[in-house]
Order: sequence, then C-alpha cells, then structure tokens
Amino acid sequence: MKKILIVDDSDAVRGQVKAALEGAGFQVVEAVDGLDGLAKANENKDVNLIISDVNMPRMDGLTMCGRVREIAELKQTPIFMLTTETDAGMKDKGKAFGVRAWMVKPFNAEKMVMGVKKILEG
Repeated sequence: MKKILIVDDSDAVRGQVKAALEGAGFQVVEAVDGLDGLAKANENKDVNLIISDVNMPRMDGLTMCGRVREIAELKQTPIFMLTTETDAGMKDKGKAFGVRAWMVKPFNAEKMVMGVKKILEG
C-alpha cells in the first residue's frame, strides 16, 4: 500500500484529502503545518508522495519542500501542492524543489486522486 503524507493547517482540508485517499486505497500520514510536515517526513522516510499546502504557520510548504529534499531518502519523493496560490513565481519556486503537480483549492477530490495515481504510476 502506498503511503502519502498530507501537510495542511486546515483540519477540514486534511480530512477531505484523507477520506479521498483512504477511499482509493492509500495509507495516510497527517501533519498540521510545514514544521510538523518536516518532522513527519523524517519519521516516515518511506512515504511515496507528499501533498502540501503552501501558506501555513510556523513553516510554509515551499520551505518545507526544500528541507525535505535535504533528507537523503526523500530526495526523489514526488510532491503535490494543494493550495490557494496561483502565482506563477510560486509555481516556479515549487518546480525548483521538485513539485510535480499544483492543484488549486477548492479542489475536486476525484481529480486529485487521479492526479495522485498518475504521479505514483509515472
């Protein structure tokens, strides 16, 4: 079973993403912000994908992505941003950190799961 780390400061968003992913057969680990996400990534170096928001307290998602890339086991782990951010500069910064997909909130759970499957299969 593929393991996915969800990093979002919104309980509601994490709940929606978790329900959709578990319904599609994935194992889910949750983190409440970028700092917690970095800690959970260190504790779960076997995650197959990280789904993260950009704007969060304590540590934003892009900073977290950069720090995750410093963990040897996670250098190649795909990252999927699920955020309200639409700024092209932000997306470019994300690509530099290895972000493979960018989906804007509010999101369609079915499309998100399809995107996740596409990333994990490809």
